[in-house]
Amino acid sequence: MSELIQLSSLDIHFADFIVRIDKNPCDQLWLAAALTSKAAGNGHTCLDMADANRLEITTAGNARQLPPPAPETWKTALVACDTVGNPGDYTPLVMDGAGRLYLQRSWEYERLTAEAILSRSRHMPPNPALLESGLERYFPVTDNQPDLQREAARMALTRVFSVISGGPGTGKTATVARILALTIELAGDAQPRIALAAPTGKAAMRLRQSILLAAEKLGLSDTIRNRLPDEVSTIHRLLGVRSNGNGFRHNRDNRLPCDLLVVDEASMVDLPLMARLLEALHDRARVILLGDRDQLASVEAGAVLADICAGSEDVSGNAVPVTQLTKSYRFAGESGIGTLSRLINAGDGDSAFELLSSGSYADVVWRQLPAAREFEAAFGAAAQAGYAVYARTATPGEALAELDRFRVLSPLRSGMYGTANLNRLCEAALDLRSGEGEPCYRHRPVMISGNNYELGFFNGDTGVVIENDGRTAVWFSDPESGLRHLSPLRLPAHETAFALTVHKSQGSEFERMLLILPERMSEALSRELLYTAITRARKQVEIWSPESVFRQAVKSRTRRNSGLRDKLAGLM
Repeated sequence: MSELIQLSSLDIHFADFIVRIDKNPCDQLWLAAALTSKAAGNGHTCLDMADANRLEITTAGNARQLPPPAPETWKTALVACDTVGNPGDYTPLVMDGAGRLYLQRSWEYERLTAEAILSRSRHMPPNPALLESGLERYFPVTDNQPDLQREAARMALTRVFSVISGGPGTGKTATVARILALTIELAGDAQPRIALAAPTGKAAMRLRQSILLAAEKLGLSDTIRNRLPDEVSTIHRLLGVRSNGNGFRHNRDNRLPCDLLVVDEASMVDLPLMARLLEALHDRARVILLGDRDQLASVEAGAVLADICAGSEDVSGNAVPVTQLTKSYRFAGESGIGTLSRLINAGDGDSAFELLSSGSYADVVWRQLPAAREFEAAFGAAAQAGYAVYARTATPGEALAELDRFRVLSPLRSGMYGTANLNRLCEAALDLRSGEGEPCYRHRPVMISGNNYELGFFNGDTGVVIENDGRTAVWFSDPESGLRHLSPLRLPAHETAFALTVHKSQGSEFERMLLILPERMSEALSRELLYTAITRARKQVEIWSPESVFRQAVKSRTRRNSGLRDKLAGLM
C-alpha cells in the first residue's frame, strides 16, 4: 500500500541547495535530499530508502507528482555524489550500510547517543553481600512471584546504564526512591552526587513529589534522608542553557558534577537532547532512565526510549539492561482505565471498544461524537462542568492544583475538534474574557510553546493568570521554589491550555480527562496516542468518538525510522 508524501517548501529549498553545492550531482540526489528533509520534519532520525518505493510524492501545491524511486538504483547513484558520505564523513547527507540516509546532525546525535550508552553497558557492582542485604530490606519478598522492582534495583545498582520502563502506577518512582536510599547506604562515608531530572517543569515537580512521598514511607534514618536529593531540575536547567540559547554550559568539556543521574519521562526526551545530556556526563556516572516505552515518542526527532527498550545488545553480547514493570498499583484488576489501556496496547480494537462502550466501568465513559451542529453546545456544557471549580479558585496554588483535576485532550491542533477551537469554546462556556482585546484574562491557563532561555521557561511549562495581592501575574509551579510568577507582558510564546494536544499532555496527570477524537480517521491518530491519552487520567476517562475512528486508531501504529537500535546491537 502506497503512502502519499507532500514535500514542503522547506524540503524543496533544501534539496535545491544540496544539488547546487554538489559538484557531481546524480539524477536521484534532489529527491533523496528532499525526502530526508521531510523525514526529519516528521520526527524520523533518517530516511529508510528501503521504504521509498511505497511513496507517492507530490510537491507543495501539487505542482508535480514524482514517481517512487527504485531503492537499489538510488543507493548506487548516491554513492557518487559529493554531498553524500559514509558514516564518519563530514558531508551534508550520510548514508549507512543499511540504506538509511541521514542529515549530518542527525547522524551525529545518533552516534553520540549510541556510544554513550554502549560505553556504560558494563558492570560496576558494589560489595555483593551488602547489596543482597540491602535488596532484602528495601524489597522484602512477599510471595513466590518474581519481584520486578527488586530486579530493576539490582540492575540499576550493578550496571552503569539501566532503564526502568512501566505504565502508570507500576511503581517506577517508588523503586527509584529505594534505589537512591540504597545507593547512599552502600556508599558509606562517601556522598554520591545525585541529580534528578525530567523533560518539563510539570514532570520534574511530579518526580520530586513522588520521590519525597516514597521516601517518607520507607522510614529512613536521618543520615540517609538528609542525603537524598530534594531538588529536581528540568533537563535544560540541569545542563545550564546559555543566555543566548546557543548550547549548554555543561558539555563534553565541562561535565556535570554528578555520580548518578535519574531521568524521568524519558520517552519525551528527543534524540538531540539525549545526546547532549549523555555527552555532558563523566564516563563513570551512572544513568537510570524511567519511562513508559509504549507512550508516544518525543515531539522532536527520535524514539530514543523505545529504541533502547527494543532488546538491543552490544558487540559483547551484553544486553542493555531494561526492566519492564507490569503490575499496576494504581489501576486494580477491576479498573476500566487499566484494562482499556492494556487492550489498546495489545492492538485489540474490538475488545477495547466493547469495553469502552459497555458502560460496565465507572471510570471509563464513551459518547458518540455529537453531530457538527450539536457539538458546540454539548462540548460547552462539558467544559462548564469540568472547569467550574477551577474558575472560582482564588489563589495561584489553588488554581494550579484544580487545573490538574480536569483537562480536555485532542490529537489535533486545528479544525472543529482541534485544540484551537476547543480552547475558544471553553472560554465562551466559562465566560472568563471581559473583552476581545484581553489576552491574559483572569483564570486563563497557559502553556509555554517554545524555549525561552533568558527567562528560564521551556516548552510545556504550564501556568495560570491570577490576580494575587492586587497584582495580575502568570503563576507557574516550580520544582525548586514551589511557585514562580511572571508579568503577562513578559510572557514568552504561549497558548491557551484548557485543551491540550495529547503530545503536549505528556508528563502530566489529571484526575479526569475528556478526549475528543475527530469524525474521520487522521494520520495523527494511533495506538500510542490513545494509550498516552488514556493513561493521563487517574480516576476517569471520557472519550467522544465515532466507533470506526476509535477502532482504526487502535490498529494504527506509530513508527519512527532510526538506526539507534542497530547501533546498540553492534550491527552498524
